[in-house]
Amino acid sequence: MEIASVNNPRVKDWAQLLEKKHRTRQGKYIIEGIHLVQEALEHRAEIECIAYDMDKGIPSELSGYANTAGVEWIGVSAAVIAKCTDTVTPQAVFAVIRKDDKQADGLLRKPDSLVIVLDRLQDPGNVGTIIRSADAAGADGVILGRGSADVYNPKTIRSTMGSFFHLPVVEADLSVILPEAKEAGVTLVSTSLAADHSCYSYDFKGSRWIVIGNEGSGVSQEVGSLVDDAVIIPSKGQAESLNAAMAATVLLFEAMRQRHF
Repeated sequence: MEIASVNNPRVKDWAQLLEKKHRTRQGKYIIEGIHLVQEALEHRAEIECIAYDMDKGIPSELSGYANTAGVEWIGVSAAVIAKCTDTVTPQAVFAVIRKDDKQADGLLRKPDSLVIVLDRLQDPGNVGTIIRSADAAGADGVILGRGSADVYNPKTIRSTMGSFFHLPVVEADLSVILPEAKEAGVTLVSTSLAADHSCYSYDFKGSRWIVIGNEGSGVSQEVGSLVDDAVIIPSKGQAESLNAAMAATVLLFEAMRQRHF
């Protein structure tokens, strides 16, 4: 099948997925580029269709997946690709994927879980980078509280570099999920400049969920009242602070070091 016109009804539906309200309404999202599409195929995401530049053909890196059951491959014009992607120089392939509505139940049941919790983190790049760091550090999942950047935002997913498909990334109401986690034996830990422990003296073994707050205002008062422990990330230089993604990465990798090295 081929689609050349940007006025095709399917193209109009795909292009709408660049906006959150339409992703919510359609229950779908869009990913762009060979690497992300390959990751989605490898990890059996609910792919509705894959659109590729009909003048160039299916990218060689994806040709081995052309017979994947349930996936529709559609040749489209360069104009269609430009309309349905948000990068300045789009790659020659994108995919439309159905949301799978991941739940946090598995994280609550998992013993000795390491989870990163995002409280109103609003920058899509930060959110995506933290998901990538959580994957690299072997964390069990990421939970996004209300007010955080949409995990299905194209920039968020690009920033994960495919890690979005490697571990559970769950959207949840923190006022509900965090008390449930505490009842299940989870210790909530966050950062504070007034903390008694540095992140290098704190024990990250056992069930530890690391809470990262908003870039400007930090952890909200409601979530902060649930936090059990606070740590500080020591600094030798003159930088005032680390950004949220860098701080999360430091804590995740210290937790990984203690648990596995």
